[in-house]
Amino acid sequence: MTISDLAKESQQEFVKSGSSGTCIEARELIIALPEVYTEYDPQKVLEMFTSSFHEQHGVECVSALHHNKRKTNYHIHLIFSERKRLDEPIVKIASRNMFYDEKGKHVRTKKEIADANGEIKAGCKITYKGEVYEQQLFSNKDPCFKGKKFLEDEKKHYTELMNCYIKNPEQKLAVFEKNSVYLPTKKIGKNNPKAKEIAADNRVRTEWNQTADMALIEGVPVVDILDIKKKGILQKVKASIQDHGKQPGLFKVIVLMAKNMLIKLIRKFKLPPKPQLTVDIQEFREMQDIHAKLVHQAKAIQKVEQQIIPELKDKQNQLKGVFKKKERNTVEKELGDTEVRLTNMKVHFEKILLDKGFKSVQDFMQVYQKSEELVYQYQHDLQNWKEQVGAVPPKKGSVRDQIRQYQSQMKSEDSKMIKKRVERGAR
Repeated sequence: MTISDLAKESQQEFVKSGSSGTCIEARELIIALPEVYTEYDPQKVLEMFTSSFHEQHGVECVSALHHNKRKTNYHIHLIFSERKRLDEPIVKIASRNMFYDEKGKHVRTKKEIADANGEIKAGCKITYKGEVYEQQLFSNKDPCFKGKKFLEDEKKHYTELMNCYIKNPEQKLAVFEKNSVYLPTKKIGKNNPKAKEIAADNRVRTEWNQTADMALIEGVPVVDILDIKKKGILQKVKASIQDHGKQPGLFKVIVLMAKNMLIKLIRKFKLPPKPQLTVDIQEFREMQDIHAKLVHQAKAIQKVEQQIIPELKDKQNQLKGVFKKKERNTVEKELGDTEVRLTNMKVHFEKILLDKGFKSVQDFMQVYQKSEELVYQYQHDLQNWKEQVGAVPPKKGSVRDQIRQYQSQMKSEDSKMIKKRVERGAR
């Protein structure tokens, strides 16, 4: 049995089904590889990905490895069948002579495929009694390959497979989580005619993602952010496409409106001061430092976005006329510099997490909040233990004293920061 047998059988089944259009003999997956894979033997990479698919699904598949000259677009084309090879072929033997017309359709009598002289017409054929008139080497198409779940499972499977051969933890890949607070951005391929449109779309998505980061830092519950994302973006985009078709301009308006809703929600939430500590006090202090930097940077960004830039724009609008050109140019330059500074501040915001090994604010906050939960649970358990046995826990296990000590240190640091701000204001 060869690939040609599979193609032939697919064509035969397509003709029998009476479907219109083109016969789909196979399906294709395009698997983008990280740059580190350019260092590995291409043949072994192909064999690994192809055999993995074959072992998992039991269907025939082939693959090819493609890239550009600089190997910045390293990817695999994996072509696979939707039919599995049968353990035992199904063979049908003709019990009498069988006649087929030019289209391969079975007819009852020889007369239907003969011309006026009794000769068999071109393209017609006869399968004689005792000959094989049909054989099935492969199963029917498996519908699972058309479902969304198949693609989602393959993304996770191949991401895990790729990560097995990536040594640097920072280069490891992750499948975008649809249920997260973020919106996915799209990759812009080389010479893409819609590059500008995709770039503009990505900027809007990035604005939402950055605002979601701010919301998480300010303590807005994930469920509330997801609610705005679902009702304010996903549902409205779906309705907009149904009513008006795909229009990038409408998508931008929808996302920005949802972003403003999220900004209003952020203002209602603020993280209250809490005694935060893990059993490993050094690790906890490092996390506390990251959190403080994020809060500080978030507030600085908000001030520039919501106060400084709007004020400069108002001032710019007021400076009209020839005689105010010089002053207007000064304001415009200051506005441009401020917008560049805002961009740099946002880049620095993301770098704070990347330097510490966190990929997003959501990932950091999950670890951070879990640390708090462990400390509070320990305090609760310790109190219950004291009430039950009336004993004082050993010094080795005492976290409460460490908490008090750390709170004292934090208060001292906070008072120093307040003092510095007051001195700066006085100057």
